[in-house]
Amino acid sequence: MKCGIPGCRGEYEERHIVHTIRHEEQIVVMDHVPAELCSECGDVLLKPQTMRHIQFLLKSGHKPVGSAPLYEYTPPF
Repeated sequence: MKCGIPGCRGEYEERHIVHTIRHEEQIVVMDHVPAELCSECGDVLLKPQTMRHIQFLLKSGHKPVGSAPLYEYTPPF
């Protein structure tokens, strides 16, 4: 499928990505999320059923399999 971003000539390809979202004031990182990724500009599309499954996982109380460090960006000056 052609990319929907104006001026981009890329095509969407099925890939697995790392998806980061904010949920209940926390940063949540999900690995191996199926997505459509543009080969040219990097635009990402998630299917509705993927979004529903992510919402289910967040609401169901599944325990994370690990943790990731979180750094807050502070300007150098």
